[in-house]
Amino acid sequence: MGNSDLTFSVWDNNRWGEIFRIPSKPEMPESFYETKMKECFEDKQLAMGVGRAVISSVVPGLTEKGRNAARALFHVEPLTVGPSVYPRLPLEVLNPAEIGSDLVANAMAAFVKYKRNTIVVDFGTALTFTTVLATGKMAGVSIAPGLKTAIKALSQNTAKLFDVAIEIPPSALGTNTITAIQSGIFLGYEGLVRTMIAKIKSEAGDCIAVATGGLSWAIPNLRPDFYAIEPTHTLDGLRIIADLMTEEK
Repeated sequence: MGNSDLTFSVWDNNRWGEIFRIPSKPEMPESFYETKMKECFEDKQLAMGVGRAVISSVVPGLTEKGRNAARALFHVEPLTVGPSVYPRLPLEVLNPAEIGSDLVANAMAAFVKYKRNTIVVDFGTALTFTTVLATGKMAGVSIAPGLKTAIKALSQNTAKLFDVAIEIPPSALGTNTITAIQSGIFLGYEGLVRTMIAKIKSEAGDCIAVATGGLSWAIPNLRPDFYAIEPTHTLDGLRIIADLMTEEK
């Protein structure tokens, strides 16, 4: 459950199904999320027989609403990833009281899947860089405004600038307001990501970089910089955590 969207999917037959996104609206009642999730299942003719549910939330006002929606729809008690879970993971979690559970899920997936020093670059509401070492130690996190957040900040804090589409500009030389913003944001973020990856590697040692998040597709020029682009990377981390918790029982 993120600041922009509630993202969910069903793991079945060793693969993820459709990835659904519902706008995050903390002011809406619990019934809103239950109804929207049910509509997603019905639209794709998915059975409601879910055996487990696992939740990561970085929006405190949504956490319990998500938990209650899972209880009502699937009749299971959802696992909520948070500080009480971290000591049971094969990770050395950085600052457990503060770190977002999505970042822990990203680190968990990287640790299990790659077994190498890995930088997970998550293109979401925030642009995050989570570095996990092959030993399982979370070495550090860096956070910057996400692409949409940066565009919105310009439109909300300036008199004559406005929201623009998430599109790569044809040139660094913007010729109107739209292409000027797109040039500054997209080419600027291309440089930001490359610089951060290089700086992290200089401090953490040899690393691979993996991209995830709802906007991981948005800057195609960065694709050669990534070992993999994994849209379901965070979901994989949550699934792996749920598997570990189930094995303990």
